[in-house]
Amino acid sequence: MAGILYGVGVGPGDPEYMTLKAVRLIRENEVIAVPGTEAKETVAYQIAVQAVPELADKTLLPVPMPMTHDREELKRSHEKAADTLEEILKQGKNVVFLTLGDPTVYSTYMYVQKKITDRGYTAELVSGIPSFCAAAAKCGVSLVEWNEQLHVIPAVHRMDASLDLPGNYVLMKSGRKMGQVKELLKKSGKDVMMVENCGMESERIYRSVDEIPDDAGYYSLIIAKEGKE
Repeated sequence: MAGILYGVGVGPGDPEYMTLKAVRLIRENEVIAVPGTEAKETVAYQIAVQAVPELADKTLLPVPMPMTHDREELKRSHEKAADTLEEILKQGKNVVFLTLGDPTVYSTYMYVQKKITDRGYTAELVSGIPSFCAAAAKCGVSLVEWNEQLHVIPAVHRMDASLDLPGNYVLMKSGRKMGQVKELLKKSGKDVMMVENCGMESERIYRSVDEIPDDAGYYSLIIAKEGKE
């Protein structure tokens, strides 16, 4: 019998946000995959090990995931990652693959899972708290109320977008082009707040566009809400 691949969300940063199911799967399985070249240096590992200290003694499987927009390079990395995971699965061992936030929201893991299932293996997803839900909670606001719409945008890929649809917006992956993102936000006229490094020791909360630094980090999430009359 081949092993099962589990894509496990560890939440945005606070280890107390990890689900009981995530903790159980880490404890019950020996092979834990993490996205990165040095397993113990990855953010996903550093979050999970605080909730599951015994993770430090597991068999850690680093899976390099390059930060690039080159589609061909990404395809090659996903194929190589699937090869690495398949070597373990065909031995009959399960693999728990840790991923930030929730694995269904802009997660590189999903590309790898598709390749694994295309090869005939079984994979299961374990939800984690999405970063935008955690960020809204940190700011003490709702994402949507009554009949409002919510639009989730990967800002770094959609700099040509305008925020003119009715409802509220979540802008993810904004850090690398924060200057341009801020200009977009100023034109929108929306109430803006941002959480940087949500749930981590370096967490910062900003409550206006003008407060947001141009050099904000990669883990920066913006919430832009329609102003209330």
